[in-house]
Amino acid sequence: MAAVAPAPAVFDLRSASLTLVAMVLKTPDLALLADEMAERLSPTPDVFNHDPVVIDLSLLADSNEPVDFLTLVELMKRHRMLPVGIRGASPAQAAHALAAGLADAPEAPTAAPREARIETVVQQVIREVRVEVPVEVPGPPTLIIDKPLRSGQQVYAKGGDLVLLAAVNFGAEVIADGNVHVYAPLRGKAIAGARGKADARIFSTCMEPELVVFVDTSRTTETPLPAEVLGKPAQIRLDGERLVFEPLN
Repeated sequence: MAAVAPAPAVFDLRSASLTLVAMVLKTPDLALLADEMAERLSPTPDVFNHDPVVIDLSLLADSNEPVDFLTLVELMKRHRMLPVGIRGASPAQAAHALAAGLADAPEAPTAAPREARIETVVQQVIREVRVEVPVEVPGPPTLIIDKPLRSGQQVYAKGGDLVLLAAVNFGAEVIADGNVHVYAPLRGKAIAGARGKADARIFSTCMEPELVVFVDTSRTTETPLPAEVLGKPAQIRLDGERLVFEPLN
């Protein structure tokens, strides 16, 4: 009798690494949160396109006030966010989040032990041959804003640069995964390289920001800008963990 060949596997298990946006929750008061999200996100409804988002509870881990995760999930979905997990939670918060369908998303997942366990269970070695084929890829999109931003407004350029042709006033916030260009006074908050692009830069024809952020490095008005760039055309870039301020001639 001829041996029957085993059926081919119809799925594989492999480790994956994803870069996710985290929403840092500062209050369990969801009514207050809903008002601020509406104010900050309504002017730019296309900021999120059902992107996966992690809820960071590290600032509330010691709070005794519970978080209504079911209501929070619905609130985030109204702004086209897709909440997938939590991090920085207390054990009680983590249990309630799990009941609401949110997974635990630790800061530094250990992929190697998981891969080893999968190989032990499956008991096979998968060899992959990777061939690099040059493919022409279009450049990242650039978002252009030609109206002034007032206090409380926020603009986010996902995946590319942000160009502003009018003033960014105090209390306004501009965010880009790439560079931030402001051809006007920059007096609000500016975040460049929001998803870890360390070579991103911030440019302005009148550099007066209340806050600048690059990856994990920031600077507020509590530390005045150098005189050669304050209120003048300048750029800010990251050199290691140090912010460099340079005038534009």
